[in-house]
Amino acid sequence: MRNGGRRVVVTGMGAVTSLGHDIADTWEGVRGGRSGIRPITQFDTSAVATNFGGEVQGWDAESVIPRREARRMDRFAQFFIGAAAEAFADAGLVFDRAEEAERAGAIIGSGLGGMLSFDQQLR
Repeated sequence: MRNGGRRVVVTGMGAVTSLGHDIADTWEGVRGGRSGIRPITQFDTSAVATNFGGEVQGWDAESVIPRREARRMDRFAQFFIGAAAEAFADAGLVFDRAEEAERAGAIIGSGLGGMLSFDQQLR
């Protein structure tokens, strides 16, 4: 390795997008030329210039997160947990000890996460 860098290996993938709640559905949407852009339903858009966007619809957080935890979590964080769970399953990762889990990591791609909570707190 150059400069003493560590090797990183991508072993699993996961996604929660406006095209689907997993990699397979998202990829099918991309390959099929579908758009995930549609009218926004999560908040009132009457006071803003745009009323459409790439909104995740039909999300059931309780399919991957216990109800009590999901209620305390911002929606974008629920998406992250869902995608991470899919990535771990895709990689076949099972952690038997906490030390093993510390060796795993995830990269999050989010355009602007947590804006609904930010707006609620601002108000």
